[in-house]
Amino acid sequence: MRPYELTFIVRPGVEAENLDAVVEKVKGLVTSGGGQVTEVNAWGRRRLAYPIDKATEGQYFFLRTNLPPQLLGGLERDLQLTEQIMRFLIVRADE
Repeated sequence: MRPYELTFIVRPGVEAENLDAVVEKVKGLVTSGGGQVTEVNAWGRRRLAYPIDKATEGQYFFLRTNLPPQLLGGLERDLQLTEQIMRFLIVRADE
């Protein structure tokens, strides 16, 4: 398994009590494929660099994970299909 960093932005219309459910869903997507989540950071509500679907802010989250490389394609597809997530980025972390 390799270390990866996953950053995603949740839509601003998602209620505060539902944010935990979105984070748990993402963690479940990682662990269901054999990966593990080592760190979760909530960066809070921040202004976007440019509007996305007429939204100017979003809730930012950062996860450090260990993933098998073959899981990346399925994880990206599942994140794209999650309606509450506007954007995401997965990068390989330095070991």
